[in-house]
Amino acid sequence: MKATAAISSNEYHPPTTPTNKRFQTTVHHSQAKKMLKAFLGKKIGMTQVFNDAGQVVPVTVIEAGPCAVTQIRTTENDGHQSVQLGFGRVRKPNKPDAGHLRGSQIGRRLEEVRADDTGEYEVGQLFSVDIFEPGEIVDVIGKSKGKGFAGTMKRHGFHGGPRTHGQSDRQRAPGSIGGGTTPGKVFKGLKMSGHMGNRRVTSKGLEVVRVDAERNLLMVKGGIPGAPNSPVTIRKTGKSRA
Repeated sequence: MKATAAISSNEYHPPTTPTNKRFQTTVHHSQAKKMLKAFLGKKIGMTQVFNDAGQVVPVTVIEAGPCAVTQIRTTENDGHQSVQLGFGRVRKPNKPDAGHLRGSQIGRRLEEVRADDTGEYEVGQLFSVDIFEPGEIVDVIGKSKGKGFAGTMKRHGFHGGPRTHGQSDRQRAPGSIGGGTTPGKVFKGLKMSGHMGNRRVTSKGLEVVRVDAERNLLMVKGGIPGAPNSPVTIRKTGKSRA
């Protein structure tokens, strides 16, 4: 049976990102693959695809790129080597943003990524999702969903107190938080109730299942942190699935 994807071409159409033609520079796939260590995108949602063996694979769809080089940082000027990438269309940039982007409309989100040799970059270079290949292993960084103030059972998986022997209000209580006179304090880092979620989370060792260069879509196996349309960073690991 021929492998088919569960997501159709009619389900999602990423917005086109117009750019200033004098500002953009074409980058070849083999060159870009060695140069960039990370890439910017946003989470679209989850679906499933069929691999060559006819097995169902759960994947997360990420709109990755196009990303433009908006600034180059060097050791002489900034003390480190990195490249600032821009992602997303800026509809009405103010004068400072317009000057920083130098006429480009790509730069709604700006983020620095590591670079081995900044001399190979030029301001205005455009990178697309085709720098990734199926079977490649990546790490995806995002911000987890915020859960608000949560108790110990939801936040840390506590079992709660006994449901019998006269207990009337201890079903979800955390229990004791320390000793008495010794040590006479509560140790730092004790698992207690508090704010849950809305923090930076990295999902490591995710396999790239499919790359759709026409629609700027990247499909990785498994789930990634964050809600739909939340920004993510795809970090290369230099590994591939054997």
